Amino acid sequence: MTDTASTPLDIPSLKDRVSADEWQLRVDLAAAYRLVALYGWSDLVFTHISARIPGPEHHFLINPYGLMFDEITASSLVKVDQACNKLDDSPFPVNPAGFTIHSAVHAVREDAGCVLHTHTRAGVAVSAQRDGVLPISQQSTFVLASLAYHDYEGVAFREDEKPRLQADLGDRRFLMLRNHGLLTVGRTMADAFLNMYVFESTCQIQIAAQSGGSALTQVNPQIVEGVSHAMKVQTGGLGGAFAWPALIRKLDRIDPSYKT
Repeated sequence: MTDTASTPLDIPSLKDRVSADEWQLRVDLAAAYRLVALYGWSDLVFTHISARIPGPEHHFLINPYGLMFDEITASSLVKVDQACNKLDDSPFPVNPAGFTIHSAVHAVREDAGCVLHTHTRAGVAVSAQRDGVLPISQQSTFVLASLAYHDYEGVAFREDEKPRLQADLGDRRFLMLRNHGLLTVGRTMADAFLNMYVFESTCQIQIAAQSGGSALTQVNPQIVEGVSHAMKVQTGGLGGAFAWPALIRKLDRIDPSYKT
């Protein structure tokens, strides 16, 4: 009897059909999908991570809709335009409704090389709390230094929601989608992923602390004001690039097939 769980998808390699820059971006984005699955942030086949392909065309890479995040490879990622129309002969479908939030961010943020969105239990739980992220942990100070909120308007597929989401996000790196989940923006995939790691940790810590039943001690607001410098010190000024090579080595030890 064949173990279908271990049978790889038959996906032809695109390595020799795209530019070196696009291929590296595909590898990094596929790695991000695998890492999201590894850390337990995926929501079956739902939610998305998008990456803008270098160049003036405003083309993007997004996941093939219907694949689990731990199945995604560099070659299976689908190239789309700003309206989520497929730009190459991919056998996989895409989810235009799921790209609405991502396209809204990419359209107004030149620094948004990558946009990462999750529906984790801790993230949604905190997004449903009236006060949102509380300043009760070191992790929360990094988030609060660049955090925005966007009110829930139903499943995000309507074009008229985009201007409101764009206005709410502004120039922030972290966006809490009320009653919905978490979103991070990064210049690179490494930055977007590290931002989400901190955001998700913040929410998990908050839910755990609240479950203890005791009054919570809050961080001095002046500490939040100086946190940007502290983050640069922590990462040697490299941001997400400081942790990314170690994450890639971790993936390579587990399953390097994301690079195919």
